[in-house]
Amino acid sequence: MPPRLTGGAKAAMFAASLGGVLAPLTATFDAEERLALPRLRENIRRYNQTRLSGYVINGSTGESVLLRWDEVEQLWAAAREETTPEKLLVAGTGAESTGETIEMTKRAAEIGCDAALVRTPSFYKPQLTEDLQAEHFLRVADASPIPVLIYSVPNFTGYTVEAPLVERLTRHPNIVGMKDSSGDAARAQRILATVPAEFHLLVGSATLLASAMREGAAGAILAMACVFPELCAEIYEAAQQRDTVRAGGLQEKLSRVSAVVMRHGIPGIKLAMELRGYYGGPARRPLLPLAAAGKAEIEAVMASALAQSAGNAPAVQN
Repeated sequence: MPPRLTGGAKAAMFAASLGGVLAPLTATFDAEERLALPRLRENIRRYNQTRLSGYVINGSTGESVLLRWDEVEQLWAAAREETTPEKLLVAGTGAESTGETIEMTKRAAEIGCDAALVRTPSFYKPQLTEDLQAEHFLRVADASPIPVLIYSVPNFTGYTVEAPLVERLTRHPNIVGMKDSSGDAARAQRILATVPAEFHLLVGSATLLASAMREGAAGAILAMACVFPELCAEIYEAAQQRDTVRAGGLQEKLSRVSAVVMRHGIPGIKLAMELRGYYGGPARRPLLPLAAAGKAEIEAVMASALAQSAGNAPAVQN
């Protein structure tokens, strides 16, 4: 195994800026499911005007497993060109093999991404021990020119990163944080009780943002930030200011919409984006277009949310 990194200046600098709400941007396709990069650029230019802290490109919301790596690189490059300097750009670089993950993490660094979001390997489930995952992440962190974030998304991978593994990985100076998409508040609390102050936990569930912030989370990476970036940022800011009443009220508003939109997956998110004036477009097959009933359900909950917010323009205006 290569020697461990001895310095962490670059990682520490990134960690100091890590927080707030990042949007895991959707991949933009045309009607033939080909990349529509101008549409991604349009979306980012609009998101740049919001108080989001940054973007993730090639996460699960970005249909990462449905993209070829050459397409991923095009998305990274387009996002790098449009992302303003004050916002972070995080690249999803995880693959099943350690070697491929390292290769793509280095490529993300060459393109100019600020950090890598690395999901857990998930295919060989009988062998997916804590030792295997630790070895994988430590090797990636050793080789990575940019800071690494652990990505736990058990709903898709079937593997959950627990606090003991996180504690092992925090000892590496190039592993600076984690996105926990388990949606389990108790698990987030256990992780926060384990990690040092300089390690940043970002939650991936819109329903947990306010409560996780009270427990010490640094922020979130939320699919709903693609739909309501200002509302997500307001929840974060209210929680950071310890305004629990305001944070709770805004959180309830977001959770009501999220419960409906997220039930319909990527096509639901993309429709909700279109209802806010962003480009959604089709999801890539095998994901199917929304049925009429699902489309009507999302349209109804979005119309209700926008009507209720009419007197609170900063939270929802385009």
